[in-house]
Amino acid sequence: MSQPAPATDADSVDSAPPPRRGRPRGSTRERILDIALELFTEQGYEKTSLREIADRLGTTKAALYHHFQRKEDILLELHLRLHALGRDALDQLAALPDGQEQVDAWPGLIDQFIDSAVEHQDLFLLHQRNHNAFEQILDNDRHRAENDNLEVRLRGLLTNPAIPLAQRVRMVASIGTVLGPLVAGGDLFAGVPPAELAEIVRAAAHDVLGA
Repeated sequence: MSQPAPATDADSVDSAPPPRRGRPRGSTRERILDIALELFTEQGYEKTSLREIADRLGTTKAALYHHFQRKEDILLELHLRLHALGRDALDQLAALPDGQEQVDAWPGLIDQFIDSAVEHQDLFLLHQRNHNAFEQILDNDRHRAENDNLEVRLRGLLTNPAIPLAQRVRMVASIGTVLGPLVAGGDLFAGVPPAELAEIVRAAAHDVLGA
């Protein structure tokens, strides 16, 4: 009887245990990102090596290179997960006719973004604890392209003359009302349970919108 072939790096990736904290297995690439997110948040980006990420995944550093050549590439990919939250909202708005229907949909999309922010609070915490590391990766062609695309789409909405000026101002103000406490104000409200903070932010955003 022939002997089974020796395990390869790819085999070790596929048979590796799922990340801690009960995360779904998902693809190998997503598992790498989830584990890196945990480590970067727990001990800091600078203090985390690709070797540690591979060890927690249960594979080799060489196998990790199949998905990410550099640690900076992992950090950028985690940052772009936040872009995806805003892109989802813009996609929904783009599917609506101009004008009043978009205005009517805005409060619900603000609520949706707040719920997503709570669900993905580890991404916001990652940014708060590794601010200097993110500053170093933002001058990246892919990041600039993604960021410019989001900005153009948002500006197109908020300069739309079919939406009354007063309402457009409220829409812009509601963005700041949400992002300030949830992103920039993380240290100020670090002791507040995320769900409680989300409800306070939600109420403040609706006050701004007059909804």
